[in-house]
Amino acid sequence: MNQHGIVAVLGAGMAGAATARRLSQAGLRVQVLDKGRGIGGRMATRRAGDMQFDHGAQFMRARGPAFAAQLECWAQRGIVKPWAGADRYVGVPGMTEPVHALLRGLPVSSATTVVRLRRAGPRWHVEDASGTVHGPFDGIAITFPAPQVVTLLDASGVALPGIGRASYAPCWSLMVATDASPPDVLIEHRTDPIGLIAHDASKPGRPAGCRLTVHATPEWSRRHLEAAREAVVAELLEAAEDVLGTGLRPSYAEAHRWRYAQVETALQKPCLYDPDLRVGAAGDWCLGARIEAAYDSGEALARGLMADLGCPA
Repeated sequence: MNQHGIVAVLGAGMAGAATARRLSQAGLRVQVLDKGRGIGGRMATRRAGDMQFDHGAQFMRARGPAFAAQLECWAQRGIVKPWAGADRYVGVPGMTEPVHALLRGLPVSSATTVVRLRRAGPRWHVEDASGTVHGPFDGIAITFPAPQVVTLLDASGVALPGIGRASYAPCWSLMVATDASPPDVLIEHRTDPIGLIAHDASKPGRPAGCRLTVHATPEWSRRHLEAAREAVVAELLEAAEDVLGTGLRPSYAEAHRWRYAQVETALQKPCLYDPDLRVGAAGDWCLGARIEAAYDSGEALARGLMADLGCPA
């Protein structure tokens, strides 16, 4: 096994975790860097006291054999469990758990915002916002949302043709603790301003109580992208009460803005990769707006890097 190559994996969501795990399994060393305080990306779990909310992705499904096999492996280990029917699965005890499982035992630097890539001969260094320089690396795997990849590449004088075609819709997410239980564990309303309402406490392994996550529609979120958080909470709370037909009387209500929430235009390519530079990018923006797409894209990018770094597929 090749123990000499080392790859920087930028981003610790599902795509980055899948890339890092596959590279590590092939015998390459990896260093994962992520700007967040924790890992998971949009597979996020917010905790407030003894409450928790899956305020990002609500569930995952498998369409293809690779992710189906991975879901089955996680299910056997108790990392995911079914929820809300229709082959939906959630992480246990939170949506971040599958990403934690993939990254377990690998070096991860959180709260590290990467601002520039620097090439020195065939190898790379990575500079973060604090001025710290990481490396050298034999390859770079970038798994940010596509607009953030573009920003980093532009700052680094590097190009991956086609990436600018990927586009996203934003999403405002409302987290509510209440004593009013919804009629269903998942309500996919999809009419402005409410996209869905999920009963978080109904998911396996969650604390007891009644906690709702409300996602606004992409159109409403785009129109209110820069609105004050308090105004967003008030409007979405009132709209959720209308959908549910009951007052919520929240003991806790907070909103989170996802600027890059859901892929609207995907490239329909597994990943983007330049074998001459050994720099590539992966994410759900390559294949579609699904957790599975992020996983498959990360695996594809790992295979490209493995081939150039002398590792078996």
